[in-house]
Amino acid sequence: MSIDGLITLKCNRNPEETFERLEAEVRAKGMTVFARIDHSAGAREVGLALRPTLLLVFGNARAGTPLMQAVQTLGIDLPLKALVWQDEAGATWLSYNDPAWLKHRHGLGAGVEATVKTMSAGLGAIAKAATT
Repeated sequence: MSIDGLITLKCNRNPEETFERLEAEVRAKGMTVFARIDHSAGAREVGLALRPTLLLVFGNARAGTPLMQAVQTLGIDLPLKALVWQDEAGATWLSYNDPAWLKHRHGLGAGVEATVKTMSAGLGAIAKAATT
């Protein structure tokens, strides 16, 4: 699947297991988990149906702050988020914003290239561990 700026990977586990692995990987990398949002539970509370849709909000101030110092509007996209969701066929997916796309979106200059590359590699490793 390809949506501009969104990386989406197919998962080998169900949504709940994938989400637990995702959170464990984030914590293992020393990042802070700010929120766990279960959109499907919220839908149930208002009498609506929604396939499993789980959002993890996480980050690392040491990596994110320099980016926001460069362009403060990046704060709308930080902390990072990853969505674990199930499609109509029952497949589980993990989606997250590509840090290179965030760099482009906010017009970050070359001075933060190393941070963006490190962030991309870290998110890729977390996503791979959570989805395989």
